[in-house]
Amino acid sequence: MLLFFILTLSVIFTFILFSAYKNTKKVTINKISVARPNITVSGDNLRILHLSDMHLENISINPAELYAMISKQPVDLIALTGDFLDRKRSIPKLAAYLEVLKNTNPKYGMYAVFGNHDYVLKGKNFESLKKTLEKNGCITLQNEHVTIQINEQNLNIIGIDNHSTKHSDVKKAYKGVPDGYNLVLTHDPNVVLEMENVPFDYLLSGHFHGGQIHWPRPYHLIKMGKLVRMKMVKGLHYHGGKPFYISEGLGQTGVNIRIGSRPEITFHEIS
Repeated sequence: MLLFFILTLSVIFTFILFSAYKNTKKVTINKISVARPNITVSGDNLRILHLSDMHLENISINPAELYAMISKQPVDLIALTGDFLDRKRSIPKLAAYLEVLKNTNPKYGMYAVFGNHDYVLKGKNFESLKKTLEKNGCITLQNEHVTIQINEQNLNIIGIDNHSTKHSDVKKAYKGVPDGYNLVLTHDPNVVLEMENVPFDYLLSGHFHGGQIHWPRPYHLIKMGKLVRMKMVKGLHYHGGKPFYISEGLGQTGVNIRIGSRPEITFHEIS
């Protein structure tokens, strides 16, 4: 009887793990629309492709599959909000994914910030990651901003470095930002709690993976900041009346499984 019980538990556990692994291949493609009632960036809606938390050590989507998922949607701008990898051996793997993203021909370019796992790399290894991004058409932002003009109006792309590793410097990122539409890219969304008096129109982030194992609740995220206790771990939220988005990410950390969450690709339309 005991042996039968153990075998039954083993079968159930194996099935759960297999299903959890299959979930890592079931990518959700979300489409989010955010209004800009008090400002016009251009005559047309601004379309942003947002990817976060690729975690190339544990990703179940290859570059060709990614391209098939994103190539049918028009893209004006690509936003990458950190946690690309945390092992130097994974750096060469990144180039193929970036090539796929470039092939969508984003009108206004591709921009990236770094996450806590990226900062596991030190010295020349971190610089190698940064150079790989830049050589493949990505503008990296570490507490700095880029202003581009769309129909003679400013779109400020503001990259705030990772909050949880104490790399963030909001004041530095905003230094010299002109009037315009402020699109903020950052990895850890908890920084938004320090931005009540900072002007931003939309903020994109990641970090939580939607819990990754979100069953029955993502208790393991509690140590990852106040937003978790406010039950803000994925999707569109508002703080101080300003919208911010938390992606569930494309890859996984620890083990390559998901329960109660899905990998995510997001198309944002600022209308």
